[in-house]
Amino acid sequence: MDIAEKLDILARDAQYDLSCACSTKRPEEHRKRSTSGSWLYPVTVASGGSGIMLKTLLSNSCANDCKYCPLRSDSDTRRISLQPDSLARYFMDLQSNRKLIGLFLSSGVIESPDFTMDRLIATADLLRNRYRYRGYIHIKIIPGASHAAIDRVLSLASAVSLNIETPGSIHFSKLSKSKQYENGIIQGLTYLSEQTAKGQRYSRISKTSQFIVGASDETDQEILKYTWGMYRSLGYDRLYYSAYQQGLGDSSIPGEQRDSTTCDESRQLLLPELPILPNNTAPLMREHRLYQADFLLRSYGFSFQELLFDHSGNLDLRMDPKLLWAQNNPEFFPVSLSKGTKEQLLRVPGIGPILARRIIDHRKNHPLGSLDTLCTQNHLFEKARPFLQR
Repeated sequence: MDIAEKLDILARDAQYDLSCACSTKRPEEHRKRSTSGSWLYPVTVASGGSGIMLKTLLSNSCANDCKYCPLRSDSDTRRISLQPDSLARYFMDLQSNRKLIGLFLSSGVIESPDFTMDRLIATADLLRNRYRYRGYIHIKIIPGASHAAIDRVLSLASAVSLNIETPGSIHFSKLSKSKQYENGIIQGLTYLSEQTAKGQRYSRISKTSQFIVGASDETDQEILKYTWGMYRSLGYDRLYYSAYQQGLGDSSIPGEQRDSTTCDESRQLLLPELPILPNNTAPLMREHRLYQADFLLRSYGFSFQELLFDHSGNLDLRMDPKLLWAQNNPEFFPVSLSKGTKEQLLRVPGIGPILARRIIDHRKNHPLGSLDTLCTQNHLFEKARPFLQR
């Protein structure tokens, strides 16, 4: 196969990693093929920029045994690898024909974490130093990579990710025997946090991570407790949640639109040896609720302690966690449209950071008697109205 044919397979295999912030909010933003046949993915990077990115693995060979992964060592998959110089040259040719936002580069584990990291680093080094490419490069850190390898990646990348995968070693041990959770993942996440902290040399580098949701028997409460710690203590920019799906259907809650925060791929990981667990009967809706809760922690000023879980430690699949909080805290409402602070407005169902800022800016110079003056989305207005007063 030529490189375009290899990339067709490797880019498809890269779909399972969401740490580059794939988005499908509009049909025109779905992944698409370049003129040469390679898959290009829409992204919204942690810094807020957006555009089309080449997202690929360097190799889909993998020495690890992760039960949730279709590329695990014992799976019947056609194994393909690219050489760093071939990929770097191809990317630059693609870049010259169509302006891309950048490259998301990951790989299965070839021989060992550091051997794989050397190949990822070599690709980025060629782009930076031979081709003088100054655009966006997101590099995936392989669990178990040495500190020296991580340092080298940080010197070349615009963004990095290392997937936490599960909330805790007990859940992880049910999914993999070949990877070390504490030494391979947690230590790497902590080291990344230290090296990119404010005032450090690599503080400009954004860092993300991802949970595989539902492959083990973790609860939403456990996931979000780790999420809260990674935002508050480790300073991660963004966390992602990838629903482990079995079968072709999604038993989502009828009548509710799922927020499109993930890739347009179905991402079914069809692994018959893993039972469908009680926590994961509606995987995509569960993923959606985790994203909603994540936004509350990251952008709405909520703490982990304010999130509400059912008796089994999970979010309510039938209700937005912000609306659930509002209904359980009636003493907080109604919030005044004319006097409410940004923090108070953000507690109102239907009002997000953009609309809250718009309300505050508008009322500096104009009286504001109704939300419909500023809100063009009727469903948001109807959601907010019971919790507001003039």
